[in-house]
This record gives sequence, C-alpha cells and structure tokens, in this order.
Amino acid sequence: MTDFSAARRNMVDGQVRTADVADLRVIAAMLEVARERFVPPAATALAYLDFDLPVGAGGTRRLLKPMVLAKLLNAADLSPTDRVLDVGCGTGYAAAVLASIAGPVVALEQDAGLAKMANVEVVSGPLVKGWPQGGPYDVILLEGASEVEPQAFCSQLTDGGRLLCVLGSPPGAKAMLYRRSGDEMGGRAIFDAAAPLLPGFAKPPVFAF
Repeated sequence: MTDFSAARRNMVDGQVRTADVADLRVIAAMLEVARERFVPPAATALAYLDFDLPVGAGGTRRLLKPMVLAKLLNAADLSPTDRVLDVGCGTGYAAAVLASIAGPVVALEQDAGLAKMANVEVVSGPLVKGWPQGGPYDVILLEGASEVEPQAFCSQLTDGGRLLCVLGSPPGAKAMLYRRSGDEMGGRAIFDAAAPLLPGFAKPPVFAF
C-alpha cells in the first residue's frame, strides 16, 4: 500500500524545493493537499510522480506536473486576499492548493465528467471565455498550454492583476507571467515548460493556397 504522506514529502523535496520555489506558502500547501484525492482511483499510485497525470477520458486532460504548477504559483506572488480564477481546473487539485494560499478561488471547467470528479466547487462554461461574472480577478491560472496569447482574459483581471500560463508547444514552450496595466496586458517568459494543450486554446489553422 502506498504511503501517500511520504510520497507527498518526496514530491515536495524532490520536485518542488529543487526547482527554485521559494514561496513557503506554496510548499506548505503542496505538503498539505492530498493529490491522490484528485486522480482516478486506478491512478492513485501515480499521484506524486513527475509528469502530467491523465485524469480525463482518453488522456486528453491532465493535472500539471507538480514542478510546473509550483513554479507558476511561486511566480504569481499570491496574497491571502487575492481573488483567483483557475481555468481548466480538471479535478480541482490546483484549486485546492490555491485555496490554501489565496482568497476566494473560482474553479472553471467545461468537461462535465471532470467537474463531477472535482473535490472543489466548480463553475461550468467554455474555458476560452473565462468566468467574467466572478471577476475581476487578481490572479488567473490557465491549467494547461495555450498556443495563442491569452489577451482575451485582460478584461477579467484587476489593474495590476497577473495571469500565469504555459505558452506554445514543445520544444519552444515557455511558462509566462502576464500583468495587466490599464487596457493592456504584457507578458514575459519565466521558465521553460511544457503542458498539455487546453481545449479551445489551439492556434487557428493557417491555410496555404
């Protein structure tokens, strides 16, 4: 039988602390939240491994690998009063971690099967539209990759609000930190990363004639 407490400590010590995650609140939250509760029963033994863990039908939806999630949250510089939108929350693991650090968390999911599995309260709707009725948000997290700049979310951020995501496809994908200033949102790369593409966030096809 898997010792999940030991596996959780090993995940944090081997995947999070070694990845330059300095925010002790992120470390404490990832030590506290039981990741095995957010994966299909047949996959609990895989809950703390260093990979994007499949949770949806067909393996198209996955939990972000612990290191990538931890570094994104570290870069978000969360405060206890921050209102957060978690886009593509899946089964709710990152939303549970966020709720241990920040203020209210709105977890958005469009897959009814994943929303039913989630161990957090979930709102349902297309991921690409966000959840403007719950905003504005201090922080927005996209739990997966986007092939297009997430400028459509600018209006859902507070002035100075931050958006974290993985932009692009391997091998050139980067974790990005965006910040709203007035009516614009500028971003910068913060580390190399890869993540599964979120539904609706693919680059539109280009037709050649």
